[in-house]
Amino acid sequence: MSQASNAASAAGEQDIDHAARVLLGGGLVAFPTETVYGLGADAEDAAAVARIYAAKGRPSNHPVIVHVAPDADLSYWARDIPEQARALIDAFWPGPLTLILKRAPHIHAAVSGGQDSVGVRCPSHPVAQRLLRAFAALKGGHGGVAGPSANRFGHVSPTRAEHVVAEFPEQVAAGMPVLQGGPADVGIESTIVDLSRLDEGIGPVLLRPGHIRPQDIARVLGELPAAPDAAAPRASGTLKAHYAPRTPLVLVDRPTLEALVVGVGLPAGRCVIIGYTPRPLEMDAALTWQPVSADPSQYAHAIYSLMRELDGRGYAKILVEAPPRTPEWDAVNDRIGRAAAAFQPGGQDH
Repeated sequence: MSQASNAASAAGEQDIDHAARVLLGGGLVAFPTETVYGLGADAEDAAAVARIYAAKGRPSNHPVIVHVAPDADLSYWARDIPEQARALIDAFWPGPLTLILKRAPHIHAAVSGGQDSVGVRCPSHPVAQRLLRAFAALKGGHGGVAGPSANRFGHVSPTRAEHVVAEFPEQVAAGMPVLQGGPADVGIESTIVDLSRLDEGIGPVLLRPGHIRPQDIARVLGELPAAPDAAAPRASGTLKAHYAPRTPLVLVDRPTLEALVVGVGLPAGRCVIIGYTPRPLEMDAALTWQPVSADPSQYAHAIYSLMRELDGRGYAKILVEAPPRTPEWDAVNDRIGRAAAAFQPGGQDH
């Protein structure tokens, strides 16, 4: 379902106004974006941002992303906006791209995990934009919403409002608004590009892959973003273990998959295989085949919702057919790789 066709199920003006006032009062609001649903707070209110961390169980040194309206003054949030940032903004905002820039001195370090940088993005979802504009108006023009994904830390991100309600029943019961916006179009989190160290001679760095690919960025900047180095800023969703369902998840290569379907090396209990290739004609009775699209964008759109659905079916393990190691699959491989890492030795330490 596209964002345009979500209109019938989207939050109304009273919902938006109420949510904006909750933000102004230091409260939390869950809101839709084109990537996933976010758990938002006033980005300039350190106590409100701390409530996000507490609700999610998120380490305080793990940055959040500041969401701004399309007409926002970015110089309010960042003290330096290089030409490369302007070019990427012109090309991809509103959209699923987060830029890491040098944080303006008056913006509290709570949003950046104590770093001197800040992650900023402008979402394209119409409900998110309406909320951001309403909140900015209440703040006198400079309102930003700190908004990591609306899930418990390390777990699968929500792509529907009902996922948020299931994740935070106590907060919802206490009155936290959950703005309706239909299913997320993209389905995985934004691409994150670091531009905060250009003055140190360090070019664009890809901190997290997403719907906007390195090749897309290179078409705008004339160079591919580099891989993260040891001194790269910490960024949302880049810990070793993340995006995990509650059911143990294991990535399996094709030879392993072919052995499993005939019963060789099967784990104990009922298992489900998420497969993007055709279902085998014969398969062990302990296995269920769950098909998913072989198109990487459609796969990304579906995978989080599918993980949540399978979590509720009582499987002993979720086995994921490893996608190709090609550039168009980088974002998907990043997410399911981190999900699988949560169930490997030492993975729960993130």
